[in-house]
Amino acid sequence: MASHLLTRWEPENATFWEKEGKAVATRNLWISIPALLLAFCVWMVWSVVVVNLPNIGFKFTTNQLFWLTAIPGLSGATLRIFYSFMVPIFGGRLWTALSTASLAIPAVWMGFAVQDLSTPYPTFLAIALLCGFGGGNFASSMANISFFYPKAQQGTALGLNAGLGNLGVSVVQFTVPVVITLAVFGTLGGDPQLWTKGDATKQLWLQNAGFFWVPFILAVAVAAWFGMNDLSTAKASFADQSVIFKRKHNWLMCWLYVGTFGSFIGYSAGFPLLIKTQFSHVDPTQYAFLGPMVGALIRPVGGWVSDKLGGARVTFWNFMVMALAVVGVLWFLPSGPSGGSFWGFFAMFMLLFLTTGIGNGSTFRMIPVIFRTLHERWNVGASDSARAESMRNAGKESAAVLGFSSAVAAYGAFFIPKSYGTSISLFGGPEAALYLFIAFYITCIFVTWWFYSRRGAEMPC
Repeated sequence: MASHLLTRWEPENATFWEKEGKAVATRNLWISIPALLLAFCVWMVWSVVVVNLPNIGFKFTTNQLFWLTAIPGLSGATLRIFYSFMVPIFGGRLWTALSTASLAIPAVWMGFAVQDLSTPYPTFLAIALLCGFGGGNFASSMANISFFYPKAQQGTALGLNAGLGNLGVSVVQFTVPVVITLAVFGTLGGDPQLWTKGDATKQLWLQNAGFFWVPFILAVAVAAWFGMNDLSTAKASFADQSVIFKRKHNWLMCWLYVGTFGSFIGYSAGFPLLIKTQFSHVDPTQYAFLGPMVGALIRPVGGWVSDKLGGARVTFWNFMVMALAVVGVLWFLPSGPSGGSFWGFFAMFMLLFLTTGIGNGSTFRMIPVIFRTLHERWNVGASDSARAESMRNAGKESAAVLGFSSAVAAYGAFFIPKSYGTSISLFGGPEAALYLFIAFYITCIFVTWWFYSRRGAEMPC
């Protein structure tokens, strides 16, 4: 057990990194990625399940179905606040194994609940709340991986972890509609349900939406337990980490990450419904997974480019393109100047998803650089031991900020779809919500430019 605890970890030491550190960091990263991908699958699974509940006999209202979709977003974002601080307290290996294994609870419970038409609505709400475990895992996963890599490679490493992890949104939206049509587990998985819509009927194994992930969850939890490491240099209490709430740049980066990841997860949740309400002749299930897939796959590229060009520069221009892409969405809406074009609308949203992914990578590259620079400035002229301790504190603070900012941004999973609904309810279309998004991106452009990217900026990164 003790062999999993590394008492020496010096990623900024080039000799140590090439001889020992790189291989260890790579192993931890490639176990972390599938763990995070499964977390996103469980977090977003209700977006696919709820559309089938009425067709197999559950008598829930549209509003009740909406809340089943929204609740995981709220609980996942809230759990991220607490998960942000868990790795330095419990260790990355232990926490990754436990948090991954916990995903099996809502997955198994869902599999049994959907097979019984007498299952009450509060039970489904409880399962949806527990699916928030998947949302919480992102904060601890990103904090953990940040400890393993040198500053110059954190953008790429965090981009790979988050980008391939975010791919779980597309994986679940693509996989679940397939596996629920098959008796994947034979008689062990339970009897099929009769799905009906009008005169059409078919057999459906909706329980597979939960059961399918369980073997993978257990396998990855075991891999995390036996294959990952804890770092003694990353240990910190909550009190040690809570200093981030006094750091101005924590709150500024939360704001920017709401603009990137908040947009990614919010657009992912709301894209199918927006298609359905604005282009009724289009089947949204054919396209829903494409946006999240684009955003997830491009995230590592955003981190890599930011390692080369600087996170602030990439973030600044990325927000410019995001604002223009929303203008494009407005143009191609049925009520827009173009008279409406689905393919134009779709292209603008693909651009939006592309930029959310790039921005996710670039902002998460900025955070470690910012906090390392802060501590370097505070310790000019200090002793070698004092500077070394300061660098360890910088790593702990940046890890906490990575987690906490992801917690704040995750509320986008609820608020962006809700903004569409409110705008449509009050004004007859989603335009008011989209204008609000443009205004928000403009504030992100200004914050990035003023504090991080302009000549003479307070914290160039």
